[in-house]
Amino acid sequence: MSEFRFAFPACVVAGKHRLTAEDIVLLRKHAFPEGIRTSQDVVAMLALNNSCPEKCAEWNAFFVEQIAGFIVHYTYPQGSLDEINVAWILRMFTTDGVVNSALELELILHVMEISANVPDELRALALDQLRLAITDGVGGYQLSRAVDRKNITRQDVDFTMRILRSIAAGGVIALSPAEYGVLHQIEQATLPGANHPHWAGIMAAVTLRDRPEPRRSRWLRVVDDEPVAKAAVA
Repeated sequence: MSEFRFAFPACVVAGKHRLTAEDIVLLRKHAFPEGIRTSQDVVAMLALNNSCPEKCAEWNAFFVEQIAGFIVHYTYPQGSLDEINVAWILRMFTTDGVVNSALELELILHVMEISANVPDELRALALDQLRLAITDGVGGYQLSRAVDRKNITRQDVDFTMRILRSIAAGGVIALSPAEYGVLHQIEQATLPGANHPHWAGIMAAVTLRDRPEPRRSRWLRVVDDEPVAKAAVA
């Protein structure tokens, strides 16, 4: 059991069954007046997310905006991601490679969208959520899919391009072996004739990158792992 304790007004909000728009205004004004800036702020956000079973749309937007902003803009390397950021994201928001909820998947996607650099393994993880939805019927993306089908839908096409758009240039999508492998696993798990026609265009544009992206190494961790880990299991 975590020993984390909320300060006011988060302690009042945490005792509620449902987070409302009024609660988010209260949190923005009093609990996080400058936004999420420290590891303790992250602890509080994760604990709030876990303590309230029902959330309003305003909470979802607040959670994604603030946690993603902290990861990308207030931890090293500022404005970007490296392998340590990615390792922390995987540890906090996935179980055996499966993103735990639709909200946490949206957080990961937004992190990718606002980061100047996205390591290959994070894009591969995001793409693999589509494979898991199709082959195993599990994960945050499965929960957000409009239909439960074993073929590629327009929603799946849009999801895939949201992940790949930043590396698509001149009609070519150059992928690492990990990303390339996931896309072909998805292709093999579906019937080409039943897939959305735009999927064929994606696969035609895909090419295997001939050299790996340089890795950025550092010693500094993304956040204080211990309290954040405790909040995640509270």
